[in-house]
Amino acid sequence: MINLETHYMGLKLRNPLIAASSGLTNSVENILEMEKNGIAAVVLKSLFEEQILYYALPVELQNKKIGFYPEAENYIRKNTTENDVKSYLQLIEKTKKAVDIPVIASINCISGTSWLPYAKKTEAAGADGLELNVAVLPSDPNTGSAENEKVFFDIARKVSSELTIPVAIKLSYYFSGLANTMVGLSKTGIKALVLFNRFYSPDIDIEHQEIKSSFVFSSPSEIAIPLRWIAILSPIVQCDIAASTGVHDGTALIKQLLVGARAVQIASVLYQKGFKEIESILDQLTSWMDRHNYRNISEFRGKLNVAETENPAAYERIQFMKYFSGIE
Repeated sequence: MINLETHYMGLKLRNPLIAASSGLTNSVENILEMEKNGIAAVVLKSLFEEQILYYALPVELQNKKIGFYPEAENYIRKNTTENDVKSYLQLIEKTKKAVDIPVIASINCISGTSWLPYAKKTEAAGADGLELNVAVLPSDPNTGSAENEKVFFDIARKVSSELTIPVAIKLSYYFSGLANTMVGLSKTGIKALVLFNRFYSPDIDIEHQEIKSSFVFSSPSEIAIPLRWIAILSPIVQCDIAASTGVHDGTALIKQLLVGARAVQIASVLYQKGFKEIESILDQLTSWMDRHNYRNISEFRGKLNVAETENPAAYERIQFMKYFSGIE
């Protein structure tokens, strides 16, 4: 019998497929359907740091400028009454009662740990783990890389030391020394790194001459960046790694496991093809394992990371010369 079980963040999962944080994981009904179709765990839709602070601040301060991103403040003003901190904690409690799979809370944070008391509330509400989506875009020319990275380390150390549930950090690849930063973060007490979060990209409406959002869903080609970095980092970090972005089918799932991912998160494909695609992706994994005589995931996980493959240079820039030097 083929066994798809794995462990991630210290949690036992029936397979490595996790529903990533999105609007789809903001509903108990949706999560129930995902569980029926085979998903192994869910990361709930993120609670934003701005939401927490807006909820926590005295009323007289709520109309003052307190450093929120303008688009975040607009969102909060429109939606906080319906999707506030209390509702989020209720979502955790209701979901835990309804499903048997691990439920991971999510907080999207951009600074400090002033929201930490509310992270503790997610633990008290029954969350099995906490994923921190740390969204710091290094766009300020007056802020150096060390100062930007300090935000991540401060958050990782503080939260992992004060919570008893496992903590994962989801982050981008905007680092001057990505490998060094990831290895350092893996030593702070966190249980997992999620590579990578995906910022919504700006676009331009040329007729109305306005900025608009675009590329809301990932494309299969976006697997390339996390694939490379998981292959490089999985042998050297001291925590689990989950893959995120660009996973749209079983082939992509298998690739990420081969380079060393312990779990793989999906979202865009669920929007585009529905929850039944979960079963299809897992069937592809099972069929591939059967063809290659693998009976459990540990037999091939990491087989093609830089430490195990016979051709580690395949993940390096030198390949540009090999494949494209003849193109004029």
